[in-house]
Amino acid sequence: MADLAQEIAVRLPYLRRYARALTGSQARGDEYIRVCLEVLVEEPTRIAADQDIRLQLYRLFHDIWLPIAELQPHPGVSKGKSIVARLEALPPRERQILLLTALEGFPIDAAAAVMRIELAEATALLETAWGEVNRQLATTVLVIEDESVIAIDIAGIVRELGHSVIGIASSEREAVAIARAKKPGLVLADINLGAGGSGIDAVGKILQSMTVPVIFVTAFPERLLTGQRPEPTYLVTKPFEPDTLKATISQALSNSQNEAATRESA
Repeated sequence: MADLAQEIAVRLPYLRRYARALTGSQARGDEYIRVCLEVLVEEPTRIAADQDIRLQLYRLFHDIWLPIAELQPHPGVSKGKSIVARLEALPPRERQILLLTALEGFPIDAAAAVMRIELAEATALLETAWGEVNRQLATTVLVIEDESVIAIDIAGIVRELGHSVIGIASSEREAVAIARAKKPGLVLADINLGAGGSGIDAVGKILQSMTVPVIFVTAFPERLLTGQRPEPTYLVTKPFEPDTLKATISQALSNSQNEAATRESA
C-alpha cells in the first residue's frame, strides 16, 4: 500500500496541472483532487497496483468531475479570447478529450479508457473539439507561393480549418503589397519564389510594418535553420502532411493570441 501511495504522490503534480486546465482554476481543480483522495481513502480498491496507475487516477478524477461539470453552463467565446478561455468554453467532454491528448499526452485509446467511452466516440469528440478551437481561431491568411498547384493545396487546407484566404502572392513585391493593404492574421510563405524573389525577404518587409505570425512552408529548411530567422515564425518542411500544417497553423495562432492577451493585461 505504501508503494501505491508513493506512485500516486508522484503523479499528483501532473493531475493538478490537468485539473487546473480542465476547471479553469487551480483552487477548483485542487478541490476535486481533494475529493479524489478522500474517495481513495474510503475505497482503496478504486486503484489497483497491478494496473496502469496513472490511467486509473485520471479516471477517478473524471468520475468525480464530469457529473458536476455537465450541470454547469458553458457559454461560447468570442474570437480573440485566449486559448484558455476557448478551452473553458468547450462542452465538458470535448474539453476533457482535448486536454487528455494534447496536454497530458494520453494516446486516444487511453483517453477513451479514462473517460469510460468507446474509441470511436473519443475520436469523434476529439475531432469536434479541435474543429471548435480552430473555428474560434479563424483569421485571414496570406499565402506566398510561386507554384500554383502547391498554393491551391495550401489554400484548401487553410479554408478547411475555417480561415479565409485574402490573397495568393507569387512574388516578393506582390506579397508585401497584399499584406500592407489587407493586414492578414497569418502568413504562409515559401522561401524560394524563383524569379519572384525571396520569401524570407518578403516576410522581413511585412514584419517591419505589422506583427503577424508566419509559417514558412519550404523544401529548403536549412536556409532558416542557419543564421537569423525572422520572428515570429514557424517551419513546415515540404513535402508536408496536411495534418502537420494544420497543427502548426493552430499552434501559431494560439501562441499569437496568447501573447497578445498577455501584452494587453500587462
